[in-house]
Amino acid sequence: MNIGIVGYPTYGGSGVVATELGMYMARQGHKVHFISYSQPVRLDVLEPNIYYHEVNVQDYPLFEYQPYELALSSKMVHVTLKYKLDVIHVHYAIPHAYAAYMARQILKEQNYNLPVITTLHGTDITLVGKNPSYREAVKFSINHSTVVTSVSESLKQDTISFFNIKRDIEVIPNFVDLSLYKPDESCKNNFASEGQKIITHVSNFRKVKRIPDVITVFDHIQKNMPAVLLMLGDGPEKEIARKQAQDLGIADKVKFLGKTSEVERILCISDLFLLPSETESFGLAALEAMGAGVPVVSSNTGGLEEVNLHGITGYTAEVGDTDEMGKGAVHILENEERLMEFRQRARKQAEHFSIHSIGPRYTALYERVIAHQKELNG
Repeated sequence: MNIGIVGYPTYGGSGVVATELGMYMARQGHKVHFISYSQPVRLDVLEPNIYYHEVNVQDYPLFEYQPYELALSSKMVHVTLKYKLDVIHVHYAIPHAYAAYMARQILKEQNYNLPVITTLHGTDITLVGKNPSYREAVKFSINHSTVVTSVSESLKQDTISFFNIKRDIEVIPNFVDLSLYKPDESCKNNFASEGQKIITHVSNFRKVKRIPDVITVFDHIQKNMPAVLLMLGDGPEKEIARKQAQDLGIADKVKFLGKTSEVERILCISDLFLLPSETESFGLAALEAMGAGVPVVSSNTGGLEEVNLHGITGYTAEVGDTDEMGKGAVHILENEERLMEFRQRARKQAEHFSIHSIGPRYTALYERVIAHQKELNG
């Protein structure tokens, strides 16, 4: 198959999933063409069957905001015609699904019928998509995609109810590459002294992640046992969190590591992962932690309960209930035998979301969509 993949090239969940899926398909022998404004951060362009096509937006004085959607549509058309793509898979509705629709219409004028798969990841629906400026365009793009998937049942229901979608949406959950998580204690002493528990949080530090709650829950933990908190990522709430830690007198126990390519290694030395988000349509960061055998304490919002099983792989609580999250965290960490049981169950749950389990579902979807398009073409 010749597959086009369109997504954001950043560290965000949708971009990571798009990149990992494309690389998985390339390893299966399919040719995969990534189309974006920048090379995806996890993409290895030296791997066989992988191609990257940059979308260039020309700076023109007339435009206050550069028309990226137009440039993206044009690039999709160009790549499709040159490399004879069989399908384009767009991740995140805005603006990719809309741009794909325009590309598809342009291609039809040249008697080239290109199926488009749209995968909804979360904030493209739950936050950005609800903005009145985008709502009708998002709804139109969903209804005019060949196939639509969502990463959780929760997100599927949110999409159907909010946009009054009549079409079917197929749930294919996010996945994790378990081969990335290999026990490595060598760097543990860089972050914690002997006997200290390592608590970790990874995000883009936006308000929706409720970063102050991370600090509050950790404060509860460190009052009950020696512990350090590793904060991975960057964003607008970072300095607020830093000041909060200083005000609580725990600044020496909270380490901000910024954007790092060593997320997997750090998770492998962690004892607990915190994710108290306002909303999570899936909770990929939680799944990645569980892939490393790390139990999770999280909010129970959106798709998180489909990933983090309360009392089994960790604990969930109502959004903002930091007392309950703190109690759950201490309960897991205060007993080594109990911690090991949670670790084992977290890893076992992650195996259900292995790329080797989920990847073939995408392969089957591509094959089905392409075969159906060939039938329509006669």
